[in-house]
Amino acid sequence: METRVGFIGLGIMGRPMASHLLRSGVPLSVWNRSAGASGALQALGATVADSPADVFGVSDVVLLMLAHESAIDEVLQRGTAQFADMVSGRTVVHLGTTSPDYSAALGGDVEAAGGDYVEAPVSGSRVPAERGELVALTAGRPAVLDRVEPLLAPFCREVLRCGAVPSGTGTKLAVNLYLCTMVAGLAEAYHLAIALGLDPGAFQRALDAGPMASAVSTLKLAMLVERDFETQAAIRDVHRNTRLVAHAARAVGAVSPLLDVTRELFRETEDLGSGALDMAAVVTALERRDGIGTATRRAAARC
Repeated sequence: METRVGFIGLGIMGRPMASHLLRSGVPLSVWNRSAGASGALQALGATVADSPADVFGVSDVVLLMLAHESAIDEVLQRGTAQFADMVSGRTVVHLGTTSPDYSAALGGDVEAAGGDYVEAPVSGSRVPAERGELVALTAGRPAVLDRVEPLLAPFCREVLRCGAVPSGTGTKLAVNLYLCTMVAGLAEAYHLAIALGLDPGAFQRALDAGPMASAVSTLKLAMLVERDFETQAAIRDVHRNTRLVAHAARAVGAVSPLLDVTRELFRETEDLGSGALDMAAVVTALERRDGIGTATRRAAARC
């Protein structure tokens, strides 16, 4: 019997992920707060449900790609009698990023209600999602993972099994610490290059040709040079992720000095009104502190 699949949360990441499932031949029932995102998937053959409960009612496995913990609780009606009605007999797959404690508690609630639970936070941003090149970090009971992991393949380059819940979420937070500090460091290096009066293009070629180049550095550096901060991973989401990482580190007594500095830079950037821009826009917090980038652009505009 074919597994019936639902997908809830069709934002920057969720929509391309669901699209890959549809294109691979997986029938989907979908729901999203805004109807526009659902309409694009309906054109690909998805069934658009009227509510999350309707998605669960026609699905064996439901994939959740929601922005934060309160959104998950609201969608699942957690803490109400409806929660058990929705998840009983279903497998809930949590694709987003939350705290390890939250994920473990959610998994416990799902299983207590008679459902199965899998963590599968994905590493990557909009472009990897569109290309089907995300990395899923799965955790859960092996028999349940065996059923769920094939459903992740259409939008993932790799599916890595991390162990029991919440090791998938823990792995994602450790990965995010590296990502966030790396992008902040890249923005700071670019900012220094501008302050030194260097040719941005030459600096870009030097990094792209060297051993430190990566898919992330190449993409983010191009955004810095071109001053194009179209959202791949939004500042507000990255700032929230740095808070999650910091709290997880504190909970186990791990020091995170680089993360703490990076977190402050993303907070400043969001406070400047740039929360919807890509994380590369963290450079604007540096420019605000010393005025160098702003002054350089104004001088160039006068020439």
